[in-house]
Amino acid sequence: MTLTEPARETPAAGASSTPSAPQAQQFISWVTLAMMTTASVANLRPSPSMALYGLAAVFLYLVPAVVFLLPTALVSAELASGWTGGVYRWVSEGLSKPLGFLAVWCQFAMTIAYYPSLLAYVASTFAYVIDPRLANNGLYVAVVIVVIYWAGVFISSRGTKAVAGLAGMGLVIGTLIPGVVLVALGLVFLAQGNPSAAPMDSGHFLPPWTGLASLVLIVGNFLSYAGMEMNGVHVASLREPGKQFPRSVFAATGLVLLIFILPALAISWVMPGEDLSLTAGVMQAFQGFFDHFGVGWLTKVVGVLLVAAALGGMLTWLAGPAKGLLMVSRQEGYLPPVLQKLNRRGVPRNIMVAQGVLTTLIALLYAFIPDVSSAYWIFSVITTQIYLVVYLLMFAAVVRLRRTQPDRPRGFRVPAVRLVAGVGFVASVAAMCIGFVPPEQFGGGPLWRYLLTVGGGLLVLGLLAPLAFLKFRKPHWVAPEHRA
Repeated sequence: MTLTEPARETPAAGASSTPSAPQAQQFISWVTLAMMTTASVANLRPSPSMALYGLAAVFLYLVPAVVFLLPTALVSAELASGWTGGVYRWVSEGLSKPLGFLAVWCQFAMTIAYYPSLLAYVASTFAYVIDPRLANNGLYVAVVIVVIYWAGVFISSRGTKAVAGLAGMGLVIGTLIPGVVLVALGLVFLAQGNPSAAPMDSGHFLPPWTGLASLVLIVGNFLSYAGMEMNGVHVASLREPGKQFPRSVFAATGLVLLIFILPALAISWVMPGEDLSLTAGVMQAFQGFFDHFGVGWLTKVVGVLLVAAALGGMLTWLAGPAKGLLMVSRQEGYLPPVLQKLNRRGVPRNIMVAQGVLTTLIALLYAFIPDVSSAYWIFSVITTQIYLVVYLLMFAAVVRLRRTQPDRPRGFRVPAVRLVAGVGFVASVAAMCIGFVPPEQFGGGPLWRYLLTVGGGLLVLGLLAPLAFLKFRKPHWVAPEHRA
């Protein structure tokens, strides 16, 4: 998942009727939009989670793509083409302003749990550059998370723009090149007659059913697909949105599935499931392949590429969700003035620092949870649970807006909107419920601890915190420039 900033609106041409006025509108092709969408969603980080299932990873990626990825993309296109301002505006007009704040808050709050899981992946990947044994060392992972996060806050608070180019190259140097290399090595590995570590026959296309816990890892795919709504803002840049946007969505979905599925399969060919780490699985596969072909030194090179791409992406959108929350809070007075302050470069540093304190506390749990993979999975689930609240509100809002504002101009209308939004809503509820079931790979710990961690994270970060701000907000919290 990658968060992207909404595109800026083109200023109106005003009263001028000169021939040059229409030239202000710049169009993009549906192919370009498909590539933009692919770049904002696809990455290699979730591959180890699905590699545990071998060939069944195909099924487990296809299901959420159909019931979640496509509905999210289509619904967000209609909302973005009719209402500017992002998810707060959509939910506020469709449902209510307090629920609009809940939506934009959850977009921000999910990053509190997301950064520890993202940086745990970075820490485990970097371990293969210095000492692979550190990949499962909780104290090492915790220290890396804290140091890198606060370094990112320092850089972002200074308004640094140089890192933007690094994230722009992330799709190429951190996803496409390593992904292609991983799959190519896997195919050569099999072509040499080496047996696959995971069965690849048709009998293993469906995951083995051992109860609800056997499907829990599918929840991680909802987070992998999250962020599609960010690209709906570009629907107005298409010449024929009604025809071209669905075409773009289906093309992007195909590309995203290829980037997710093929590397996961390649990892399953060389790494037995019982030996696979959810944080370091990608590097385990590269090391296995490179050692097999006698070029083990390339493992460190790939590790540097993956780390650079992940860090570049983190730095460029570190302040993004905070800025969105800040803008809404200054207009409506949802946050106290101390959290609304900007530094001289226009960065909401106080929000980022408060966020960093919570992120640090969460990161330190890695030092006390024996299994790094378990900690990584738990934080990924909390992130997904919080973000799913946004989608539940968005799916409900599009249906109500179609009823309350049927004549409002929209650049794109979802066909059978009730069915599409209904499928997305039900899938999101199902994913949220399944998220409370511990996966079978982590059955050793007590159930109450898992439920308390996941449920507590969702309740405190996703619900109680925004409700507290709504309950205790004061009229003077509204920024002076927005007061009546």
